[in-house]
Amino acid sequence: MPRSALMNVMVQAAMKAGRGLARDFGEVQNLQVSVKGPGDFVSQADRRAEKTIFDELSRARPGYGFLMEEGGTVEGTDGQHRWIVDPLDGTTNFLHGIPHFAVSIALERQGQLVAGLIFNPATDELYTAERGGGAYLNDRRLRVANRGRLSDCVVACGVPHLGRGNHGQFLVELRHVMGEVVGVRREGSAALDLAYVAAGRLDGYWERYLSPWDMAAGIVLVREAGGFVTDLNDGDDMFGRGEVIAGNERMRQALAEAVRRPLKTATH
Repeated sequence: MPRSALMNVMVQAAMKAGRGLARDFGEVQNLQVSVKGPGDFVSQADRRAEKTIFDELSRARPGYGFLMEEGGTVEGTDGQHRWIVDPLDGTTNFLHGIPHFAVSIALERQGQLVAGLIFNPATDELYTAERGGGAYLNDRRLRVANRGRLSDCVVACGVPHLGRGNHGQFLVELRHVMGEVVGVRREGSAALDLAYVAAGRLDGYWERYLSPWDMAAGIVLVREAGGFVTDLNDGDDMFGRGEVIAGNERMRQALAEAVRRPLKTATH
């Protein structure tokens, strides 16, 4: 699959950061037995990966701005372009030695998402997409699953963790969705959940309480794989509302209706 110069830049940055994370992941697995635990080590791995990505992208595209999980906002002189970077999505998995985590890089041009990359260095799976160019897993073209009934579907979600989110609301949503689908998965990485929707491995996915870097690259992937991504009100304010729902056209709508149903009934 021929890649554009822009995507080559993104791939080079992700691969370099991924090599460091793969090495660090091996160390984390060893640290599991220590009394102190691997928490401090993982935060250092996160920062190292982000610095690698920042340095690589800045060198290749000087002047582009950044929005990063660790480093926050860096204004660029370009004014038209902004990288959105999560150097380690799935930190809790990484922390516990679970090989389901990813580097996530997206590019905004004049406020529109135009490119996305998600790379899991533990499995060597590289997901890439550019607007108008399709979505790929390594060199294989991706399409979202085409199932038409929730009763045939496996969907993923994000579970609010300790001290964050509305647990009661989520449990009501989950009860409604569980009653309509084959299975629900919680895998611990928003970026990879969206990549799996793009690859047809998952039929749908929803989550609240997200940040832009959790979902930016995955949004591009799903759309370029023929899928639909919105906020939970069928709008396009995923970043502003901190939420996302994705699938093929029919499944995204059916899943959204199932997720919203308890909220509607609660008001009557």
